[in-house]
Amino acid sequence: MPATAVSQAVVHQLPFLRRYARALCGDQIAGDEIVKAVLEVIVADPRVIPDVTDLRVRLYQLFHKVWMSAGSLSAPAEDAETDIQRRVSQLPAQDRQALLLVAMEGFTLAEAAIVLGRNDSETAALVDQARLAMAQQESTRVLVIEDEPIIGLDIANIVESMGHRVVGIAATRAEAEALALEKKPGLVLADIQLADGSSGIDAARSILAGADIPIVFITAYPERLLTGQRPEPTYLVTKPFAVDTVKVTIAQALFFRQAQPVAAE
Repeated sequence: MPATAVSQAVVHQLPFLRRYARALCGDQIAGDEIVKAVLEVIVADPRVIPDVTDLRVRLYQLFHKVWMSAGSLSAPAEDAETDIQRRVSQLPAQDRQALLLVAMEGFTLAEAAIVLGRNDSETAALVDQARLAMAQQESTRVLVIEDEPIIGLDIANIVESMGHRVVGIAATRAEAEALALEKKPGLVLADIQLADGSSGIDAARSILAGADIPIVFITAYPERLLTGQRPEPTYLVTKPFAVDTVKVTIAQALFFRQAQPVAAE
């Protein structure tokens, strides 16, 4: 197989590897740095990806090898931890990794097992453990930013089925900013393009200026926000979305934050 064909195939998979890495690390910069390290390994020795057969599985398997070795990175002067080291020190158990591979990235259990170096039954058990932990997460207030009423209600139903409380559905940036200020959500789910031509990304930036809360973006074009070349979202859900993908992404976003409990009525 020509090296160019392998290179092109790897490049095609990079946006999705970045999506997974960012969700796993809970941070764009840390996730993108791990992906960059994976590319450096491939450039140094192209034989680690010999051909395009099962390339996606091989690429994610290589990612996990690099990810697991990231904790051995040299510490900078004065023993200050790098952001990658901090994230690795908070390394999610393999149950969360398995669930992200299956629910977010669409791997089969058998493929996820290869990526993680486990057998099928062990991987299935890991996914079950992660789902149990997800169901036990503390409830939080959630703001939905979505200009399509039916989709907004669909997202709200998913959120509430997880035990969280939807405090509002905003169709524009102005509505989102007002609701965020009033309701103080612990999580935001935001579409990218809104009804009046305003941007869900701009709304999110405004909300983040006043509160440090996780934001999950929902878009039909995730690859446009997964270039690794500028500040980009950490959590992305692709439209049309699967219910399980939304749930798992919400759970992972909340994993790195202390959820705000729902106030008593």
